[in-house]
Amino acid sequence: MATMTTVTLVDDLDGTEAEESVSFALDGANYEIDLSEDNAAKLRDSLAVFVANARRVDGGRRGSRGRARGAAPAAKPAKSSRSTPDREQTAAIREWARANGHEVSERGRLSAAVLQAFEEAHA
Repeated sequence: MATMTTVTLVDDLDGTEAEESVSFALDGANYEIDLSEDNAAKLRDSLAVFVANARRVDGGRRGSRGRARGAAPAAKPAKSSRSTPDREQTAAIREWARANGHEVSERGRLSAAVLQAFEEAHA
C-alpha cells in the first residue's frame, strides 16, 4: 500500500494558503516567512525603497582566505549617483512602476524615465 504525504504552506500572517517562503536578513539575523502571493508582494513593496538604496552583500562568512582577524576592512568604492540595479532591485522597481501606472515589460532594461520616477518617489 502506498502512502502519500501532502505539505501545505500556510501564510504566517493570515493563515491562508501560502505560495512561497520568503527569506530575508536584518541586523545579522536570517529570517524565512511563508507568505501568500499578496502578502509577499506587500513585503517586497514595503522593502523596495530600502532595497533600492542598500548595498547588496553576497556570500557567506569569510573563511581563512578572507582578511585576517583584526585587519581593517577594505575601503568601500565611492557610490555613483546612479548605479545599475541588481535583479531584486529591478523586480521591486518593476512592481512599484506597475502599481504607479507605468508600463514596464517583464524582462529587459528599465527605461531611464521609470528609474528616474522611482528615484524621485523614494528621495
